[in-house]
Amino acid sequence: MRIIQQALYLEVADRLRAMIDAHTLVPGAWIDESAMAETLGISRTPLREALKVLAAEGLVRLEPRRGCFVNELSEQDLDEIFPLMALLEGRCAYEAARNATRADLDALDGLHADLARYAQAGDIDAYYETNFQIHESIQRLAGNRWLSGLISDLRKVLRLSRHKSLKLPGRIQESCAEHLSVFAALKARDPEGAEAMMKTHLLRQRAALKTLDAGATAGAAETQAVRAPPVLRVAGGEE
Repeated sequence: MRIIQQALYLEVADRLRAMIDAHTLVPGAWIDESAMAETLGISRTPLREALKVLAAEGLVRLEPRRGCFVNELSEQDLDEIFPLMALLEGRCAYEAARNATRADLDALDGLHADLARYAQAGDIDAYYETNFQIHESIQRLAGNRWLSGLISDLRKVLRLSRHKSLKLPGRIQESCAEHLSVFAALKARDPEGAEAMMKTHLLRQRAALKTLDAGATAGAAETQAVRAPPVLRVAGGEE
């Protein structure tokens, strides 16, 4: 019975994680435990255990007397996470360039062909999923379980900002070009080149997010200015 219960809460954690990835549960949202348990067809006990798992991963936060909320990544969070991911994934690319077999590269070739096709079509969702598969493939090829564990934990958190950077005009094409450069270095057995290009890819992703956020802030300010009531002027008086 204990094993079955344990498997259940892990399954529930997977389902909640998928809901967060799909933004069915959006950043900042309060999770109504009663309603969620009913939606999933389970009791609240495995749900609460699952939420503890997600809290440990940084996907949700548990607040005393308030409940559980989907986490939101602040600008400081992103500024701290992306350089770290660049270092870690850069090292993955370095080790993958030394370890990849011809069969491995052939498999990656197919994924990169799909990536280029989705970039050309502007299909952000399909591009994002293929991009994710490529990053995970390079991670596996590195063959470093310690490195892989660190990256997987951080990647779960970064999925809170799911493919937002790809909405910046031209970013999807730039991202694809960066991936093709990493792949070219892998095929050339160039560890330093693969590492450098992967670092560049991650840091440019952060730069794209900053550009988007700056544009959103400017747009909000402009909208507020347009909506502001006109200043009434009284003859002979002050504004």
